[in-house]
Amino acid sequence: MKNTSFTEFQLEESIERALESMRYEKPTEVQHKVIPIILMNKDVVVEASTGSGKTAAYGIPLCQHVEWLENKPQVLVLTPTRELAAQVREDLIHIGRFKRIKAAAVYGKQPFARQKLELSQKCHIVVGTPGRVLDHIQKGTLSVEKIQYAVIDEADEMLNMGFISQVEEIINALPKKRVTMMFSATFGEDIKRLCETYMNNPEYVKIEDQAAHKPRIIHEGYLTKDTQKLSLLRDVTIREKADSCIIFCRTQEQVDRVFDQLVEWDYSCGKIHGGMYQEDRFDVMNQFKRGEFRYLAATDVAARGIDIDEISHVINFDFPLEKEAYVHRAGRTGRAGKSGKAISFFTPHERELLAETEEYAGVSIMLKEPPTKAEVEAARDSFERHMFQTERKEDKGAELNKDIMKLFFNGGKKKKLRAIDFVGTIAKIDGVTAEDIGIITIEDQASFVEIMNGKGPYVLNAMKKKTVKGKKLKVYEAFNR
Repeated sequence: MKNTSFTEFQLEESIERALESMRYEKPTEVQHKVIPIILMNKDVVVEASTGSGKTAAYGIPLCQHVEWLENKPQVLVLTPTRELAAQVREDLIHIGRFKRIKAAAVYGKQPFARQKLELSQKCHIVVGTPGRVLDHIQKGTLSVEKIQYAVIDEADEMLNMGFISQVEEIINALPKKRVTMMFSATFGEDIKRLCETYMNNPEYVKIEDQAAHKPRIIHEGYLTKDTQKLSLLRDVTIREKADSCIIFCRTQEQVDRVFDQLVEWDYSCGKIHGGMYQEDRFDVMNQFKRGEFRYLAATDVAARGIDIDEISHVINFDFPLEKEAYVHRAGRTGRAGKSGKAISFFTPHERELLAETEEYAGVSIMLKEPPTKAEVEAARDSFERHMFQTERKEDKGAELNKDIMKLFFNGGKKKKLRAIDFVGTIAKIDGVTAEDIGIITIEDQASFVEIMNGKGPYVLNAMKKKTVKGKKLKVYEAFNR
């Protein structure tokens, strides 16, 4: 690749600064090829596996294109799952942190009224699942008249989950003059039809499927019976001694069963599936990302939205019925240049499915013999010592946020306060300018203001003696919001 750093894209200083804080040093292949296309405002179709860096591939140029002064959304990103919507929003906020870009995530199982309030304020980018995005458009709570950029992320998964009619309805509601981007791990006839119907002479970019590419990922399989899977799981996990592992199951009931068994074995573990409350799912995901436990039992809902570079193993406790799902599951490991292992359990009647999956994914799944009792016993002590020697992983936004303090004010829309009122007051403090003020969120009864460049404590102290729009407000440092 010619580009050795992000500086060669001639990005705004605020974005380069954020990328440096996030320790983004060298563009991945998909970023190297896609960023220039989007910077030139061209439609693009990208076939790239999970873990290739595609969110930043569209996020960086879109943050560059966003006009900060425009209050209405300029970018719409569609994702198939709530977890991915939340993850993409977080990534875009990180990239646009010093440009003060506001991004909102809208998805089901979250109060509509809360999302409506957020969308009624200044918002540059909206990320959401098709059903909830369409709901907001139809109710008039999401303005699309200023949308200049539309991203369809994980297009193949949209098709698999039956969202395609909603996606088409959303696209038809957007301005005709726009730039459209489509990202997919696989590229079938239905996706080609979408491109032909809704895109304007798009450029096609295909990235070698790193998720299933040797030697970064080793693919292994065990022939077993359903009744023997749990005992095989224990033996394999003891021998493998994974640093971080996702165990994929087909159903919520199977996840619960596997998780309960892991708990009984005293494994460091968690679980996630669609039957859990959304906030609980987010909590589990965040704990797993921070390295608070090693094993995560999950349905395929977790194949989207987990952005972790250090997952060493993926175990298909239930072999996926969809060939595409194998690619997405395997794509959870072997990320960011690291090695990984995808292990599959399959039953005799799944042999044909295994062969079809190998051909589709372009991999060879090496059949292994189950661990012997001697091998398991020899590995047990080391495995048990390793189990709870977990290391906390640093959030990639930690460095980015260390000089930012969020302030809480006990007044908002009900007191007729606007963002400009806070900017006007804070920017008059000696030594503080508008550039030191980050994202401002105004709610009915409260307001939240980010203070950047390490000036938070100074502004906090100064604001205790000042009024905003003639109103004396209580001000504190805001936490966990």
